[in-house]
Amino acid sequence: TRANRAELLINGEATFDSILAGIGRAKEYVLVQFYMFHDDGLGRRMQQALIDRARAGVRVYMLYDEVGSKGLPSSYVEELRAAGVEVSSFKPTQGRRNRFQLNFRNHRKMVVVDGVTGWVGGHNVGDEYLGLDPDFSPWRDTHVRLDGPVVTQLQAVIIGDWYWATRELPAVNWQPRPSEDGTVKAMIVPSAPTQRLETAGLMFVNALNAAERRIWLSAPYFVPDEAVMKALELAALRGVDVRIIIPGKGDSLPVYLAAFHYIDQLRGLGIRFYAYKPGFLHEKVMLIDDEVSTVGTANFDNRSFRLNFEVTALIADRAFANEMERMFEQDFAHAEPIDPDSLEDRPFWWRLGVNLSRLAAPAL
Repeated sequence: TRANRAELLINGEATFDSILAGIGRAKEYVLVQFYMFHDDGLGRRMQQALIDRARAGVRVYMLYDEVGSKGLPSSYVEELRAAGVEVSSFKPTQGRRNRFQLNFRNHRKMVVVDGVTGWVGGHNVGDEYLGLDPDFSPWRDTHVRLDGPVVTQLQAVIIGDWYWATRELPAVNWQPRPSEDGTVKAMIVPSAPTQRLETAGLMFVNALNAAERRIWLSAPYFVPDEAVMKALELAALRGVDVRIIIPGKGDSLPVYLAAFHYIDQLRGLGIRFYAYKPGFLHEKVMLIDDEVSTVGTANFDNRSFRLNFEVTALIADRAFANEMERMFEQDFAHAEPIDPDSLEDRPFWWRLGVNLSRLAAPAL
């Protein structure tokens, strides 16, 4: 779609200041969906914002994933419902073919207000996303605010998930509205295990194969499949500047260790790897050449490619890409280079952990 605006939101304060302000301006309805809700400071701010809008007569819908939000107390949900907020868990095992499914997760993080403004990215609703968890602070993440016709696409993803969970279709605005002075081209790419094709993996492979000059990507969970590995190899061989930044400290030891198997497999090709040092790197972003950017929820791993419900904003705009470039340069400046040739010199127990973690890659 054309005639959109896209605002890059770096880190939690910028993201949730924007989202909460947008919710506060809602006149007709609010659609809120996150993988993870916590009953903490940020969680209660979100809860109160939704309650305030519901009491003002705005229709409010909230969707969450059971696994991601497993610690959410029932009292949190009941307070929302008592104020008139429609709340549902995602219920991933619906349908005869899915009744015994244990692996499905709805990993999407999306907000839409009145069908004209939307947000999507890596943040969940919890204090750690504001950098308040001492074990992972400062938390490094990215969201994007969207205005314009592309929001109708984002809204369709939330409504589809709401229908999956409740078998109900809320009345919403389906009239695309161009953003004033909007010049950005953008689209929303949803992916899910219920689709016939592996959309997330295909999107990444296509983007990597299309790159002519640059591929910069942030991968908090770097466990690519064979097709993505070949696309990275081909890009490097044709002289593309490939840079991949991963966390310097992982929140999942098997996933963190497995990444080094793939780094070792890609050595000798000129691909540059970085370990982000200040805190935990959780953003899911990519920059292709000088115009195409992605901001979304899909990780660079098999779970996102095949098992999770994910969503990615694909943005084609040179000015937005320039902002992404500056953001990446800041991230690289706060990271240490990883030398793939030095991995063989690490202790035996570390190399054993990498190899054992690699065996679990299809489920990571």
